[in-house]
Amino acid sequence: MNGTLHRTFTVERMLPGSPRHAFRFWSDQALKRAWTDCHADWTVLEERFDFRAGGDEVKRWRMPGGETLSFRARYFDIEPPRRIVYAFDMAFGAARQSVSLATVELFAAGGETRMLFTEQIAFLGGEEALRGRVAGTAEGFDRLVSVIAAGRAGVQ
Repeated sequence: MNGTLHRTFTVERMLPGSPRHAFRFWSDQALKRAWTDCHADWTVLEERFDFRAGGDEVKRWRMPGGETLSFRARYFDIEPPRRIVYAFDMAFGAARQSVSLATVELFAAGGETRMLFTEQIAFLGGEEALRGRVAGTAEGFDRLVSVIAAGRAGVQ
């Protein structure tokens, strides 16, 4: 049996455009899907997106093997275009995998935006699975950079 692993990790990325522009990729459901929907063979079973303080976001998928994965978040603090604070949990089937507090900060940096994502996680699996989760978070933000860069022409 694995114990609970408590970690704090950060991921920093430089995003094309202003903080106002970068913030849209968190606050607009269609733009957020563009960088978070990364498994074309997964079926969305449930989806809700209420981006406001006190609002929630829910996504539940069925993977090709029949397993389900879910993400449930509650937004606590939103200060456009500079900060988002939310708590979330992730579950594989009926087993909760993690519970986290996340903070997204966006800072103007010349013509770009410095994004700093900090996650405080209580991970309920093993160390190897936690390393995979942290790596997956970083890969997601690489997709965010690519999606923003692909649509960059003339957008502030």
